[in-house]
Amino acid sequence: MRQKRTVQPSLFDSVLEHDIELEAMSNLLDAHPIVLDWVESDLRDRTLASTGRKGLSVESILRCAILKQSRQLTYQELAFFLQDSISLRGFARLAMGCPQKSALQAGIEAITADTWEKLNLLLLDTASVHKAETGRVVRIDSTVTDSPITTPSDSALLHDVVRESVRLLKRFDGLMLERPVQWHNHRRVTKRLAYQLQYTVKRKRPPAYRKLLKVASRSLQYVCLARVQAVASAPANSKIRAWIASAEALEALGAAVMDQTQRRVFKDETVPADKKVFSLFEPHTDIIIKGARDVAFGHKLNLTTGRSGLVLDVVIESGNPADTARFLPMMARQTTIYGRPPRQVATDGGYASQENLAAAKALGTKDVAFHKKKGLKVSEMVKSPWVYRKLRNFRAGIEGNISCLKRAYGLSRCTWKGLEHFRSYVWSAVVSRNVLLLARLLQT
Repeated sequence: MRQKRTVQPSLFDSVLEHDIELEAMSNLLDAHPIVLDWVESDLRDRTLASTGRKGLSVESILRCAILKQSRQLTYQELAFFLQDSISLRGFARLAMGCPQKSALQAGIEAITADTWEKLNLLLLDTASVHKAETGRVVRIDSTVTDSPITTPSDSALLHDVVRESVRLLKRFDGLMLERPVQWHNHRRVTKRLAYQLQYTVKRKRPPAYRKLLKVASRSLQYVCLARVQAVASAPANSKIRAWIASAEALEALGAAVMDQTQRRVFKDETVPADKKVFSLFEPHTDIIIKGARDVAFGHKLNLTTGRSGLVLDVVIESGNPADTARFLPMMARQTTIYGRPPRQVATDGGYASQENLAAAKALGTKDVAFHKKKGLKVSEMVKSPWVYRKLRNFRAGIEGNISCLKRAYGLSRCTWKGLEHFRSYVWSAVVSRNVLLLARLLQT
């Protein structure tokens, strides 16, 4: 049975007194014990057996997650530094011994984005009580966090279809007791064709693409035949059922990749962004185009920060919605968080529109400063040019907030797999920064 808190205090707890920031962060987390109930709920499906080692406590898992994100460590590096640093071990409340990277990963990845978001709301309540952040003056901007994928291309995606087919078929051979289907490994030929297409001019690519599509189609046929045999042979086997689910997902994604390649290469069509597949391994990835040539593959984020620099809210968007369409939803979320709309709002010029200005004024916001006017008069947005200049300069501060999140907390690129883990990664970065920043603010 996993413990909620570390019952026996560590011999190294007093070491935190020599690291003022870690001590302040520790005290801030101790002030919200209800968070451990939420984390314990996330870990419930992974609860250890009643016998044997108890494993990491819930409290230690949460603190290790904050350490990992705030110091930008891999799981292997985190395990090393927990063993090497007495201060970090004291902060993580590790009574005796140090966990391995596998134990750290299993615990940290189980914490959901909803738990991180609720912890952030508790931090904002604490900041409001101590007058560190009131949410009366806010700024909104958007950015992009990349998915853990390489820059996609049609040839690389078709090569991935063949590679993933071979991997599944090898697993299939090991799972089935009776004679499996006959299949061939076409990875060498697809690797050669994909490499060839990288250095071939556009007009000479169709023949190589036809060969690549033929090989990818044949590999998917092998997977389809194996899936049919698996369904007929051992439907009650949990491992077989998991394999069947993986095969069905690959068939669907592979068919989509082949379709978009045929439309783009042979029919010269433009495939809509919401219909494209950019990765077999991270199919949730969106294409985000900012400016003329700035293209990213990941998810768009809309962030709200306050005067203190604390991140008040973050939304992981689906697709690439226009900033003008996300202004009012972000304002509504601020009203939900603080029970009232902000008194003053400063945003990038992308959020500017007459409808957004009128709606914000109707909510009760007195001053709305868009960085670019876009036909709006200063007198319509704010009460004086002086207020507009102040809010416009205040808005520039969110660029520094975003830069800090990307450089020091890993928000430039997610390293966790899957959409739910992507959301957890983003929120863990935000909360880790807010814990450290709020600890500093409460010390002053």
